[in-house]
Amino acid sequence: MRVMVLVKATTDSETGNMPTAELLEAMGKFNQQLAEAGILVTGEGLKPTSQGKRIAFDDASRTVRDGPFAATSELVAGFWLWQVKDMEEAIAWAKRCPNPMPGPSELEIRPLYEMEDFANLS
Repeated sequence: MRVMVLVKATTDSETGNMPTAELLEAMGKFNQQLAEAGILVTGEGLKPTSQGKRIAFDDASRTVRDGPFAATSELVAGFWLWQVKDMEEAIAWAKRCPNPMPGPSELEIRPLYEMEDFANLS
C-alpha cells in the first residue's frame, strides 16, 4: 500500500523560516531509516504558498490566483510517499518522525488509490 504523508504547514513554514541544522540532521537520519527499511519512495519540502499559484476550474474557465493562501493549518509544507504493508505500519513510522517544525506540528497520512481500486467500476 502506498501512502502520502503530508507535513502540515505552520506559521514558520509559511514565512519561509528554514529549519535548524539540528532538525535537518534529525530528518536526514529519519529519511535514511525509511530508505534502509524500503519504505521511502520520495519526499520533499515545499516552499511557502507565497511562491505558489492556484488554478480554479469552472467548466472551460481557468482562473489563476497568486499565493499566499489563507488557513495555514490546512496547507502542506512537505510530503513523503511511502510504500508500507498497511496503515498501522505507516502510523508506526510517522510516530518515529522528529517533530518536522519548531513548535507544534502535524502529519496527515493518506492512502493513494491503486489500480485495483478501479477494477470494479464498469
